[in-house]
Amino acid sequence: MKKNKFNSPVRVLALLLCFCGVLFCRPLAVQAGGGNSYPLGAEAFMVGAFPPPGFYLMNYTYYYTADELKDDNRNNNPVFDEVTVWADVVRGIWISDFQILGGSYGQHLFVPFLNVDLDFKVPVGPKTKRSYSDTDIPYVIYSPFLLGHHFMQGKLHTALSLVDIYIPTGQDDENLAGVGHNFWTFEPAFAITWMPGPFEFSVKMMYDFNTTQDDCPTPYGFNVDRDPGDEFHCDFSASFGLSKSLRLGLSGYYYQQVTDDDYDIDSTLPPPVQDLLREDEGNRSSVWAVGPGIWYNYKNLFFSFRSQFEFEAKNKSEGVNVWGKITYAF
Repeated sequence: MKKNKFNSPVRVLALLLCFCGVLFCRPLAVQAGGGNSYPLGAEAFMVGAFPPPGFYLMNYTYYYTADELKDDNRNNNPVFDEVTVWADVVRGIWISDFQILGGSYGQHLFVPFLNVDLDFKVPVGPKTKRSYSDTDIPYVIYSPFLLGHHFMQGKLHTALSLVDIYIPTGQDDENLAGVGHNFWTFEPAFAITWMPGPFEFSVKMMYDFNTTQDDCPTPYGFNVDRDPGDEFHCDFSASFGLSKSLRLGLSGYYYQQVTDDDYDIDSTLPPPVQDLLREDEGNRSSVWAVGPGIWYNYKNLFFSFRSQFEFEAKNKSEGVNVWGKITYAF
């Protein structure tokens, strides 16, 4: 465990008073707990519909901004200013001719590139600064086992990832906006798409198991080992096909931290910081989001553009995001 020295007793007191409810920064949002590895809202229209055998290359472009940080009572945190995130994610999917239990077998790999800018109204964190920023690859995501099924003459589709493995690339221990990960996440995922006539309804459900994060940076100026809580989250969508190539609809997501964080709190930390960390352990994060979107297909190219507005956030930032996605079928 590492700690940083503050400039004066006055600074210590000010920080402790200001941050009785302050939350931690994760790569794609500001929140109290959990790993928050998955970029919420990444998938939408027809997510459960497995493509035919072949290789597919996808590119996701992501923008997120928020100027509100909600506490456990959904009140705004007075010292938080703004968080802005830009991301570009490359994903390769291979679907084989091999079948298991009547479903197509495949694998996929994600490589995300993130930039995070995080601003506060008072100096906070390991470097006692108002602003933190970082640009890096936080992890790569790999699933060795994908399985897709098609039922009801193509009206019902399912897709299973036995486990998406988030492989960490390390972290900047002195940076609250650090995008790098210092823990692993294991995420089973299941998606289903139902297409009655021109309508489409989809949901992708995921559960995250997180390993121990060493030297987690906190706003209190100390790095503390923690076990991020487990998380459940789902992306969902509904759309209407104006033609075979064009769809309009809504997409969104729901996120809920399921178990508490667990910090390695010992006597080397000042007693007020120990109390604040114990309080933060029980502050589970949650949020809803929904917004409009469009999907378009031209030959072997597939495009989607969506925006989602967050609400009912708890122990987390509440803002808006924009997703752009391009799929190329080889």
